[in-house]
Amino acid sequence: MNATRQFLSLLRISTILARYGLDDLLHATHLYRPMRWVLALVPGARSNASKPRGERLRLALQELGPVYVKFGQILSTRRDLLPRDVADELSLLQDRVTPFPGEQARDIIEKALGRPVDEVFSHFDIEPLASASIAQVHPATLHDGREVVVKVVRPDIEHDLRRDIDLLKYIAGLADRYWDGAKRVHPREIVAEFEAFIFDELDMQREAANASNLRRNFAGSDDLYVPEVHWPYTKRRIMVMERVEGVPVGDTERLRDLGVDLKQLAHRGIRVFYQQVFRDNLFHADMHPGNIMVDASDPQNASYIALDFGIVASLSPDDLYYISENFIALFNQDYRRVAQLHIDAGWVPADTRIDALESAVRTVGEPNFTRPLNEVSFGELMMKLFQVARRFDLDIQPQLIMLQKTLLNIEGIGRELYPELDIWGVAKPELERIMLEKNNPLTAIRDIGDKIPKWLTQFPEMPGMVHDYLKAANHGKFTTRITSDDLASLRAEHEISHRRTLSVLSAGAIGIAGALLTGLETGPWFINGLSVLGLGLMGLAGLMFLRAARRG
Repeated sequence: MNATRQFLSLLRISTILARYGLDDLLHATHLYRPMRWVLALVPGARSNASKPRGERLRLALQELGPVYVKFGQILSTRRDLLPRDVADELSLLQDRVTPFPGEQARDIIEKALGRPVDEVFSHFDIEPLASASIAQVHPATLHDGREVVVKVVRPDIEHDLRRDIDLLKYIAGLADRYWDGAKRVHPREIVAEFEAFIFDELDMQREAANASNLRRNFAGSDDLYVPEVHWPYTKRRIMVMERVEGVPVGDTERLRDLGVDLKQLAHRGIRVFYQQVFRDNLFHADMHPGNIMVDASDPQNASYIALDFGIVASLSPDDLYYISENFIALFNQDYRRVAQLHIDAGWVPADTRIDALESAVRTVGEPNFTRPLNEVSFGELMMKLFQVARRFDLDIQPQLIMLQKTLLNIEGIGRELYPELDIWGVAKPELERIMLEKNNPLTAIRDIGDKIPKWLTQFPEMPGMVHDYLKAANHGKFTTRITSDDLASLRAEHEISHRRTLSVLSAGAIGIAGALLTGLETGPWFINGLSVLGLGLMGLAGLMFLRAARRG
């Protein structure tokens, strides 16, 4: 960044922060110590100092501009790091900016599609429906009469984003070096996380793919509707999507006037969250009220409509397994299991004392079971668990923080619709149903069947691989060094590992044997019938081995 431009940008930031009484942040990072004279020159400096700190920060970010508003929105999701009052206030940031001219939007569309707008749409409104920091939305009509919206990325947005993010990186580096609280907040990591999210949102094809995937997952659902993407007219800088009508989910008064069953609607919101996460492993991670509408055409069977798919997330298979097991353990108040899962997942160091972690988890979890059910928040419990686990050097991925933030949003919407909502009463049976469906024997056998072709293609290589391994071992190329002083613990771990390995190998062998038997389509009918029966029995036995291995 040009040095003069950087200086002027920093001066502007310092002036705005001083106006909102946030100059203590400047001093804490050593950033503006040479500019302390700014306070004397800023009209009305510290005139807002009497307002709550979260409100002052929100107002300052709004004045700094769209990129800083977006940064504040992302920052508000890190409730594991921020004080609650600050996170709550930042979540109120509205991503609304002055629209750019509709004629420019028309030019961007024509350049992306390589033809005039009139050839694509029978009508295109140059007045936008909404305008945000990344893109704005225009209503249009296709030649076949279908109503659509066209989302157009702002011109020159990449250059503006890069300039502001580079400045944020510079500030984060100074904060990391000089600010005492940097070790807890990790400013560089937060800016890097923001950079990844913001540049992902620039790609409309990526957002369209997110929408299409969610639409496929909820095809025919009575709970959630996802608008259709019109792929022939969707490019990197524009997206064309079905236009839908509904009532904003935050307009509870209107929903009530329409006779919507708010209790049922609140329950459906909780179910949608668990289906997205644990059934599909693909969840809308920006489910604030501005992105959710309600189809109230049938008030007694009202459903949700999702909008804006720029931030959609999924978990790794391991994280998904450990999160689901954590949820179930918490539902059952099994704090020892929660602590063990945190260690097994690698979220905390392997040498963490399990009794100390269990005690910390119990301290956070137990008070929730003494409160009325309509006051219990699973999102808040997750947040507190992450905060407690940080004392044990918690190492957790941003996707899990996004999951916790999304759950908080969904619970908040549910409680706004129906204050007496028993979240756990809805969530526990839904999660148990999903896990039972995913882990039933037929599903496991089907998964094994899907993998058999890959295993068969790899089978000819196995003898050579085994030969090479044994040859290397015979020549002393593999060595083992034991440095642990706790031989008893090591022996126990070895026995567990040995049982697990045998179980997994046995399960795999049984599954492959059953599959090969089934694949034999020669011989008398009773041989084939027995082979099918054998696959089923062997698949069940394989599952028992695998479950034993997982517990072992």
